[in-house]
Amino acid sequence: MPQRAVIYARYSSENQRLASIDDQIELCRRYASRMGWEVTEIYSDAATSGASAFRPGLTRLQTDARARQFDVVLCEALDRLGRNLADVARLFETLTFLGIQVHATNIGQLTAMHVGIMGTMAQLALSDLRDKTRRGLLGRARAGRIPGGLAFGYEVVPPAPGTMEAGERRIRPEQAEVVARIFEDFASGKSPRRIAQELNAAGVPGPDGRPWIDTTIRGQPERGTGILNNAIYVGRLEWNRCSYVKDPGTGRRVARPNPREQWEIVEVPELRIIEDALWDAARRRQAAMSFEVGRDGAGVALNRAHRRQFLFSGLLTCGGCGGGYTIVAKDRYGCAAHRQKGTCDNSRTIARARIESRVLAGLRERMLTPDLVGEFIAAFAEESSRRHNEAGATRARLDRELAEIERKLGKMMDVIESGGWSPTMRGRLDELEARKARLVADIAQASAPGPAVLLHPNAAQLYREQVAKLETALTDGEIRVEASEILRALIERITLTPDATAPDGLRVELCGDLAEILSFAASDARVFPARVNASGTKGGDVRVLGMLSVVAGTGFEPVTFRL
Repeated sequence: MPQRAVIYARYSSENQRLASIDDQIELCRRYASRMGWEVTEIYSDAATSGASAFRPGLTRLQTDARARQFDVVLCEALDRLGRNLADVARLFETLTFLGIQVHATNIGQLTAMHVGIMGTMAQLALSDLRDKTRRGLLGRARAGRIPGGLAFGYEVVPPAPGTMEAGERRIRPEQAEVVARIFEDFASGKSPRRIAQELNAAGVPGPDGRPWIDTTIRGQPERGTGILNNAIYVGRLEWNRCSYVKDPGTGRRVARPNPREQWEIVEVPELRIIEDALWDAARRRQAAMSFEVGRDGAGVALNRAHRRQFLFSGLLTCGGCGGGYTIVAKDRYGCAAHRQKGTCDNSRTIARARIESRVLAGLRERMLTPDLVGEFIAAFAEESSRRHNEAGATRARLDRELAEIERKLGKMMDVIESGGWSPTMRGRLDELEARKARLVADIAQASAPGPAVLLHPNAAQLYREQVAKLETALTDGEIRVEASEILRALIERITLTPDATAPDGLRVELCGDLAEILSFAASDARVFPARVNASGTKGGDVRVLGMLSVVAGTGFEPVTFRL
C-alpha cells in the first residue's frame, strides 16, 4: 500500500505571485510520483507571511497530522513551512513524534540538521528583508513621501513613468473639507461620537466608504492614529511613532509607541489642510478631556488588563443592525452602532443584571429536569454498553484472525523445513506476512475495551440540585472565572431585538451549543424539535414555555433559544 502524502504550499504577498501556489504543488506532485506516494490532500496559505505559525492551512495540516491521516508532508522548500526557526523546529518535532516524514523537493527527506541549519538561514533572510524594508521606508519618509497607508483627505499620486518613486500624495478637496469640519466641530466642543453621528446622518462617507465611528476620529494620541492625531493635516510627516512586534503566543502584531527622539519628522507643507491655530485648539481640548493611563513594563495599558469582563461580554449582538451590544452607561447594555455612529435605530438598553438574570433563569428552569436527566443516563448507559461490546467483538475478531494467520505461517514453515519449498509458495508467504503486519497494527490501535462507563443512579437529582445553584455558582469568587468560561464556550451569540411585547421591550435569543441542550430540555416529546434547513425554508417546531420559546435549527447549525 503506497504511503499517504500531503502537500503544503505557501507564498508571501511581498515577494511572490499567486501562481506560485500552483507551481509549488506541481513540483511536489512530480516528487510524490517519483517516490510512489499517493497525494491525499493539499494544504496552502496564500499571501501569508512565514514569520508566524498561525496560518489556517498549516493549522489544519497539524490537526490532521494528529489524527494520523497521512504519512508524509511534502513541500517545495523548508522555508515554505515557516521562516521562524522555533516554529519550524516545533513543527518538525511534532511531526517526527507522530511518525510522519517531512520532505522538500529541493533536498529530500528533512532531518534535524536540515531544520537547524536551513531554518536559521530562513530566519536570517527574513530579518535581512525586514531591515531592508525599513531602510526603504526611512528613505521614503526623509524624502517627504508617505511610507504608510493612505490617510483620509488625500489620494495617491501615481509614480512618474519609468520610476518606482511611490509614496506621493495630493489633497482631495471634498475630503479635506470633511477633515476641516471635524477639527472645527471638535475644537468647538462636540464629542467624537456626536461628530460621527452627524456625518453619518448627513450621508458623508468615511474612510474607504465606511460609516464614521468615534474611534476613527479620536484614535489613540500616543500612537498618532485617528483623524485628530494625524499631524499630516498640518503639513508635518511623523514616521516611526510606533514599532510593531508579533506576539509569539498569538501571532498578532502589537504596537509599541517609540520615544519621540526616534521619530522621523519631515515638513510637507503642500499636504497641509488645517492651520496651526485649529490644530492647537484641538490639542488643548483633547488634553483637557484625557486622563493619564498607567502602563506596565511592556507598555500595555493597565486599565485594559483590569477591564471588567462581564458574564456575556462580547456575546451580545443587536438584532437590528447585527453590531455589538456593549456597556453604554453604568451597568447597562445598548447598541454600539446606535450610540457611536447613529446608524442603527435600536435605542433600547437593558441592565446588565437583568439580561444575565433572564439567561440564567432559562438555564435554571429549563436546562434538564430530573426525568430528562434520567432518560439521558439510560441512553448514555445503553450507548456506552453498545460501544463497549462492539470494541470487544472487534478485538476478539482481530485476535482470532491473527491466530489463524500465525497457524498458517507455522504450517508453511513446517513444509519449507521438510524440503517442500516451491516458487509459488513465495507469493503466498509474502501475502500472509503482510496480512499479519496489518493485523498487528490494527490490534495496537483497537486496544482492549475498558469497563463500560456507569453513572451514579442518583445523578438525575444531584444534577438538578446543581443546576438550581447555577446563578450562585457564577458569583462565587473561587470558581466564577472558570464556570463563566465554560458557559460562554457553549454560547455563540445572544441577540437582542426591540419588541414591545417582550419583557424589557427586548426579545432575547440565545444561539449556540447551549441552545441545542436547552431545546432538548424544552421538548415535551423528549426528542429534539423538528429541524429546519440552513435557508429556513422548512418550518421548525416552536414551543412556547412561559417567557421561553425554542426555535430549532439543523443538526449541524446552531439553534436559537428565546428568553
